[in-house]
Amino acid sequence: MELRNKQRAVVDALEDVKGHDIVVYDTARMPSMFERVVIASGESNRQVRALADRVQDKVRAAGGRVYGVEGEASGDWVLVDLGDVVVHIMQPAVRSFYNLEEVWGEKKVRLQRKKSPPPKSRGKAARPRRKR
Repeated sequence: MELRNKQRAVVDALEDVKGHDIVVYDTARMPSMFERVVIASGESNRQVRALADRVQDKVRAAGGRVYGVEGEASGDWVLVDLGDVVVHIMQPAVRSFYNLEEVWGEKKVRLQRKKSPPPKSRGKAARPRRKR
């Protein structure tokens, strides 16, 4: 699976389950075993686990491979290893404590957001009526 497609699948999966503060860092030039680090937050143990499950499902559906998952039992911080992409999903308190952005945050990847369809015209029924 191509890196950009995998990265897009991960971000889409995180957005599907209302993950927030999603950032992607390019670590290709750093001496690491992966090219991207994705960091996202979930509000509860249940949401963090749901985000991790959704990432795994979406990557597998797109033809990618999941090499490992750590931390699902506690749900405070789940790491999903996708080979060249590593995904950290954490609760906000854990995220601020470990501050991974400082470790990996050298170069952010700009993400193009999905284009949302233009708002539908409401037609004549939605127009305010004039007073007589």
